[in-house]
Amino acid sequence: MRLTLRQLQVFIAVADHGSTTAAGQAIALSQSASSAALQELEAHFGTPLFDRVGRRLVLNGHGRALLAPARALLVNAADLERQLAAGSDPASGGPLRLVLAASTTIGNYLLPARIAALLRRAPQAEVDLRIDNSAGVVAAVQRLEVDAGLIEGPCHERGLQVTPWQQDPLVVVAAADQPPRWSLDDLRGTRWLLREPGSGTREAVEQALLPHLHGFGQTLQLGNTEAIKQAAIAGLGVACLSRHALEEPLALGRLRLLETPLPPLQRTLWLVRHPGKQWLPGLQALLGDAQVPGHAGSAGNA
Repeated sequence: MRLTLRQLQVFIAVADHGSTTAAGQAIALSQSASSAALQELEAHFGTPLFDRVGRRLVLNGHGRALLAPARALLVNAADLERQLAAGSDPASGGPLRLVLAASTTIGNYLLPARIAALLRRAPQAEVDLRIDNSAGVVAAVQRLEVDAGLIEGPCHERGLQVTPWQQDPLVVVAAADQPPRWSLDDLRGTRWLLREPGSGTREAVEQALLPHLHGFGQTLQLGNTEAIKQAAIAGLGVACLSRHALEEPLALGRLRLLETPLPPLQRTLWLVRHPGKQWLPGLQALLGDAQVPGHAGSAGNA
């Protein structure tokens, strides 16, 4: 018996949805066809891949070991099909469609200009950009849903390739009518406008500020960078954000850069990839500064 992509597709769908019925609905197969494909796959390997817990199918140790390679094989087969359908040469040129995930500051303020430059050079290219917080981006990379992810904070998940992309300057700002100079005691006692836990911006800000402030007096948590900017403009508190996200309100005089005793602040932006995903030539054209995985400078996240 030969292993087939259909069997792997059913296996992954069952792992994701917990039953052959739900898996069949997800991939447009009947329940009986899904069950048969799973039985064939387990017979091929000579071992069950799921534990039967009530009506649910739960991956056992053998199934967990198969899941990531199966996803990688299925995704790479889809990439090959996509390249051939687009008329590109898989051996010499990248696909015409790139799928990226990026955390909010990168997706909203850094990537649009790069995508525009890529499309001027290659008008036939397509870029699907998905924006989430850093935890969501890493999860999409783990599930092999995207070609690469870009995040604003460290990646703590094992088994992914994590390499520096570029440095991002951070600045402390407040409403335009606030005093220009702030002491450390002023900063400790004020209200800080922060992103939610799981955001790369939140983690980077805490890493940059807490060694100097040893805590925040008050905080107000907001769900995205734009909300933090508007809250700072309204005088609700002080924010530490990427300089890239603040060009417009600073130029319009709606926010003020604060002079503080803090040292220059910056964070590293990171490229995150799954080792089972191909490095597409179009990614190098789009990201530019990124290290090609497997070359000098790339590092797995242990």
